Order: sequence, then structure tokens, then C-alpha cells
Amino acid sequence: MIKVALLIIFFAVMIGIGFYSRKHAADVDGFVLGGRSVGPWLTAFAYGTSYFSAVVFVGYAGQFGYKYGLASTWIGIGNALLGSLIAWVVLGRRTRIMTKHLKSMTMPDFFGKRYESKSLRVAASMIAFVFLIPYTASVYNGLSNLFGMAFDVDYRVCVIVMALLTGLYVIVGGYMATALNDLVQGIIMLFGIVAVIAAVLSGHGGFMAAVKELAGVPSDVMPGAYASFFGPDPLNLLGVVILTSLGTWGLPQMVQKFYAIKSEKAVRTGTIISTLFAVVVAGGCYFLGGFSQISGVQPAADGTVAYDTIIPMMLSSLPDILIGIVIVLVLSASMSTLSSLVLTSSSTLTLDFIKPLFVKDMDEKKQLIWMRVLLAFFIIISVVIALDPPAFIAQLMGISWGALAGAFLAPFLYGLYWKGVTKAAVWASFVCGIGITVSNMFLNYINSPINAGAICMIAGLIVVPVVSLLTPKMERQKVDGIFECLEEKVTVEQKVALPKEEND
Repeated sequence: MIKVALLIIFFAVMIGIGFYSRKHAADVDGFVLGGRSVGPWLTAFAYGTSYFSAVVFVGYAGQFGYKYGLASTWIGIGNALLGSLIAWVVLGRRTRIMTKHLKSMTMPDFFGKRYESKSLRVAASMIAFVFLIPYTASVYNGLSNLFGMAFDVDYRVCVIVMALLTGLYVIVGGYMATALNDLVQGIIMLFGIVAVIAAVLSGHGGFMAAVKELAGVPSDVMPGAYASFFGPDPLNLLGVVILTSLGTWGLPQMVQKFYAIKSEKAVRTGTIISTLFAVVVAGGCYFLGGFSQISGVQPAADGTVAYDTIIPMMLSSLPDILIGIVIVLVLSASMSTLSSLVLTSSSTLTLDFIKPLFVKDMDEKKQLIWMRVLLAFFIIISVVIALDPPAFIAQLMGISWGALAGAFLAPFLYGLYWKGVTKAAVWASFVCGIGITVSNMFLNYINSPINAGAICMIAGLIVVPVVSLLTPKMERQKVDGIFECLEEKVTVEQKVALPKEEND
């Protein structure tokens, strides 16, 4: 009854916020970006909750905690520093300025206007739509074992109910509904992860006793490898850090949060809040997962490990009130990520694919209808995949992140800072990211989809400047016009910059 009551309250709040936010979703700009007037707290929590979902808490924390022990905490630290702090510093301000100047509302739209290419815009929209689907399915998949542990309810029922509720509040309230819900869900995640870690460690006799038990787990590398600083496999651990941290720089649903920032102050405050959020949530999840080797999960006869069952098993002995908190925690993380994914996908497909190619005279009202219809369509497809998931959570997410970030990260990052990027270089990055990901799915020449994703991103960062130097440049005058927004003079307070006479 406690667990059911917590769920009912949670769902009621989510739907209530959706209907409260419907006034902000009256036009396309409001539905997709909240009118570009979202403050620092909402933006930071929207970024953080879209970043961390059931994929991290159940899938990644269990799998990588089992493989690398306490050293998996480095993944959370990397997420906080590279995936949040540096991402906000490098991308936040420039993304907001340039996307507003170009009147761009999606990442494919940015590519189309920044590189003056409708074909790039259409290609990017299709890549985003196709490869956001496995990511969405992985989020649903992350809930299966957790609900099986907490309730005697068919997983399929849970997936369908969650999809319906998420779709309802996003369709009604758009971006502002997701942002407000992200704030509520983020607060739940912060308190929930701290409570769960304390309870699990207490069940092992406290922190020191748990570490001692973990150090006693045998390893082929060295004694105590799972309790060591870098763990038993530091090289593959680095690949995970790169994929899960640098990957956010090229994901449409993450970068789009910067489009909606209200002001300079919101950028500065949001950077701090987002980083602290990542330290607690990501650091906490991977720290908890670091004790997976003493969770009681045993390899099967063929040596495989059911990674997605590790975290649920660790939590199964907790009191009902704590299990209820965990359920709401993971639901919060999952629904916030889902809402961001479906909103990004539907808006991208409508604005960057259907409108320019098939319904060119689409007015504001029709665009909103198309987005809402496609939002429901996207949810249905991802639910169908989630009901029969093809792989472990981490593999699904690795495929999605590898393809998206491998294709988009380099042309987006370089496009914000360097005037010399060429259209051919952007196409090369798209081909490189998608080519490596898809070919590896069939040929498996890179052992892990995680490492394949990391290689895709690094390859894109090398390919774009090399191809740009070898191919024809864009017209100088037009590129200067795109970058002129960054050179516009503005007045700031003295605490931001010293007066001109003092600088002289």
C-alpha cells in the first residue's frame, strides 16, 4: 500500500503539472523551447534529469559496477565534470546566442542554417529520429526488473502505463511541462539516491565493512582489484567515461536545453546547479553499483551475468518505504528522460523533415498538431521495442549514443567556434558516426558498443577539421553573417567586466 500510494501521488503531480503548463504550449516556440524563457533551476534540472535515467541507475550502475568495482565511481565524476560542467561552459552560452540568431529550434535546424544546407537538415532529422528510438526502449527496459522486484505486476503493463502518462503531460504542456516536472523529479532523485546508498551500505555493516568485503572478491588482475582506485580494467573504464560524458555534447535532447536558457545569469547559475546534481546522482549511482560484486548475483553456467538484475537484487531487502522511494526515484529519472526524448524526436521530425519536404505551407496550428501526433507515434514505436528488447540496457544505449554523438558532436561543436567547417566535413561526420555504429552492430569488430561509441566521437572530432581543410569553404560573407551575433556589443555589470578606461 505504501508503494502504491507513493506512485499515485507521483503520477497525480506529473499530470497536474502538465495541465498547468498548457498555457505555455500555445505556439511552436512555447511547445518546443518554453518561449526561450526558462530559468537556471529549471534548465539545470531538465539537463540533469534528461541525462540520468533508469539506464544509468539500473543498467549502467549494475553492469559497470560489477565489471570495475568502486572504480566505476569515476564514470559519475566524469559525467559531472566533462558531461555537465565543461559542457555548460563550452556549449551553453554560444548555443543560446547562435541558435536564437539563426532562429533555430532543433539541432537538425541548426545544421541546416549554420551550413546552409536543406539536405543536411533532413539527414540529421532522420538520424535523430531513428537512433533516439533504441535509447527510449532502453529507458523502458531499465524498469522491468525493478518493477518485478517491487510489485507482482506484468512488466508490459508498467511500460504501457508509464508511456501513456509521459505522453499525456508532454502532449498537453510541451517543454515547460517537462521542465517543471524535471525539477520535481530531480529533487526526488537527489534525496532518493542518498537514502538508498545509506540503506544498502548499512545492510553490509557500514562503508568500511562493505569495502573490506569487496576487497576480498577474487580477481584475475590483482588482489582487491574491485576495491582499488582504477579497478581491474582501466582502459575500458576510460571508454565508458568518454561515451557517457562527452556523448552529451552531441545529443539533440541534451543540447536543446541550452536553446531555452533565459539569460546570462541563468547560464552561470545553471552550470553550478547542473554540476552538483550530476555529482550526487551520477556519482551516487555508480558508487552504489561499485558494490555489485557483493550483491549476491552469480554468473550463469555459460559465464554470462544478468547485469540488469543486480541493482534490483541489491534493493530487494530494503524496507517497503525505501523500495517505494526507489521506484519513484527511477520513475522520475525515466519519465524525465522519456519526455525529453519524445519531445525532441517529434519536434525534429515535424520541423526538419515533414515541413520542408512534404507540407511546406504548414502554419503554426498545423505544426503543433503534427508534433503531438508524432509524439504519440514515437512513444508507440519505442513501447513495441521495449516489450521485446534485443539487448542489455547498456548495449541499447551505447548504440544510440554512439550513433548520435558520433554524427553530431563534432560538426555542432566546431560549428559554434570555427568559421572554417565545410558542408563536406559535416557529411563526413554523419557517415563516420552512423557507419561505424551500424557496421559494428553486424560485424562486431569492436568488442563493446560502448567503446564503439567512444571511438565514433573521437573519430568525428578528427575527421571534421581534416576534411574541412581539404574541401571547398563556405562563402565568407555568409559565414561572417552567422557569427556576427557573437561580436555584438553588450553592456554588462562591473562585477562581470572592468570598465574600458580601467582596462586601458
